[in-house]
Parts: sequence; C-alpha cells; structure tokens
Amino acid sequence: METITQTTKKKVSKPFKTYQVLLPICLGLVVIGWLFLSEFNPNVFFTFDFTIVSVLFILLAFALMLLRDFGIMWRFRILTNNDLSWKQAFHINILHEFTSAVTPAIVGGSSLIMVFLIKEGISAGRSTTIMFINLFLDELYFIVICPIIFLFIPINQLFNSSSVIVSTFGIVFLTLYIIRLFWIAILFIGTFKRPQWIRHLLLTIFKLPFINRWYKNIDAITNNMVETSHEIANQSFLFWAKAFGITIIAWSARFLVVNAVFMAFNHETFNHLVVFARQLILWVYMIISPTPGGSGVTEYAFKEYYSDVFSTTSAIIFVTLIWRIISYYLYLLLGFFIIPNWIKKSFSKK
Repeated sequence: METITQTTKKKVSKPFKTYQVLLPICLGLVVIGWLFLSEFNPNVFFTFDFTIVSVLFILLAFALMLLRDFGIMWRFRILTNNDLSWKQAFHINILHEFTSAVTPAIVGGSSLIMVFLIKEGISAGRSTTIMFINLFLDELYFIVICPIIFLFIPINQLFNSSSVIVSTFGIVFLTLYIIRLFWIAILFIGTFKRPQWIRHLLLTIFKLPFINRWYKNIDAITNNMVETSHEIANQSFLFWAKAFGITIIAWSARFLVVNAVFMAFNHETFNHLVVFARQLILWVYMIISPTPGGSGVTEYAFKEYYSDVFSTTSAIIFVTLIWRIISYYLYLLLGFFIIPNWIKKSFSKK
C-alpha cells in the first residue's frame, strides 16, 4: 500500500498547474468574446428591465447552486455513514467540481473522488465502491428523468434545427442515452450484484508485467471493495430512497439555474419545462466535448440552443456569460484557492 500511496501522492500533490486553470477560462472567454465582437449590440443593456426582481432571480440562481452543492455533500455523508464531516464533504465536492472543470468532461473529476475520499480517511476499497455508487446515482437520475420530462414536451421544441450544431443534438442525445443504459447496467451489476467481477478484472489487469508489483495491494483493496459492496447493497429501502432523492434535488437544482437566470433578464412568458429539458440535452453535449469542462463548446452551443428564448442574439450572449460565471467559473476560482491548502494538509498525514 505504501508504494501506491507514494505514487498517488506524487501524482496528486501537484495535480494542476496554473495554466490548466487558465486554459478553460480562456477557451470559454475567447468564444464569448468572439460572440460579443461579432454579434453583440451594446444597446441590449437598455432593453433589459433590470429591477429588484432581477437581482432576486440572480440570487436564486446562486442559491440553487448552493442547494446542489449541499445535496452532493449530504450524499457523501450518507454513503459514508457520516464518517465524513461536513467540512470534509465540502472539500471533496469542490475538488470534484474543480477537477471536472479543468479536464475534458469524458475524463471528469468523478474518477478522482476515490483519491479524495482516501485522503479524507476512507479506506481504498470503500472509497472505490462509493465512487461507483456516486456514478450510478448520477446516471440513474439522467436515465429516469429524461423520459419523464420528455413525455410532456413536443419533440420539435427540444430538437430545433436553428443551427448546424443544434441539429446534431437529437442523434447525439439518443446515441449517448442508449450507451448510458448499458453503462448503468454495468455499474449496477458490478457494484451491487457481482462486485467480484470488478475484483477479478482488476486482478487480471495487475498481473501484467509492468504493474504486477502492485498486485498484492490491489488484492487487498478489491477484497475490501467487495465486502463494502455487499454491505452497502444490503442497506434499507429508506437509505436508497434518501440517497436518490437527494440526487434528484441536487441535479434538478443545477439545471434550474438556467431558468432563474432567464427570469432575471426575460420577464416575458416562456416554457420553463422546455428550458429545463434542454439543459438535460445540453449536458450530454458537454460530456462529449474534448475541451476542459466543455469550455468554448458549451458557451457556443448554449447560445445557439436557447436563441429562441430571447428576442435578440445580444441578449442570449450576455445571459450565457452570466450562466457560466455562476455554474462554472465560480468553481474554478474556489478550487484554485482551496486545493493548495487541502493538498498540504492531506498529504502531511501519514
């Protein structure tokens, strides 16, 4: 275990350089800047009816992000039987969001949750199981909510073809939804029904010549993981209802941020359910983006996808910037300040 600890420490003690934080910010701002220069009309500021109600809706958007973070922190505590303090859960959540923001979404910060949990005192096998359960609950939300929401919305309102990029949303969404069905089935079987399959797979991989020195460590970790999986799979219905209920609240709060921001700058009537449903679809597109945190791609896709909600292109460009500040750039800033102290404290422990 000492070898793995030293390797992990070497890898994570300085996980991100300053340029890795600046890169996604620059990519997003370059696209926003290009949109501003090419399509923005400064007169749009005079068209906004910015009142105290607008301020309240922006505060609501921040509150929804806080609700989302609180939900994820609470879920970490539930899955660890409250072995994590609220402060530890806060650190893990911010670290997860930060790593997701500075890496391509397909890589994401989810794979590092295990490392964060280990450094907060959770055993390696248990941390691995909790990481898979987090993935399972997040995927389950997407798999369940999408068909329910889409039952109440005409397809032409979800997949409008106002631009080339938006016209691809339908086929991309359907393809990735099917892939996610297979992925969640694998997570369910591997985590709750046959965790020994994952153990066997990992042990087989670590028999390879160039990594077999860690075989004994992986053997101990996966053995602990199997025990934890059996233990957590036998939790009560109330336990899982609470965990999934919190997941629904947390993710729904995140997607509703767009609705709150729209209400701050658009007091006309628009279909809130359509705005919410499009967030589900846009989230899929962000996941396949090769850029860190989907930066650049997300800003442009958001502007194109929601262009029919506002009367002018300039207005949606400005709203796009506000939305990304609240839901993305804020986590980059928080992570940039929190990570150094967390690393110093965590890796000073034996």
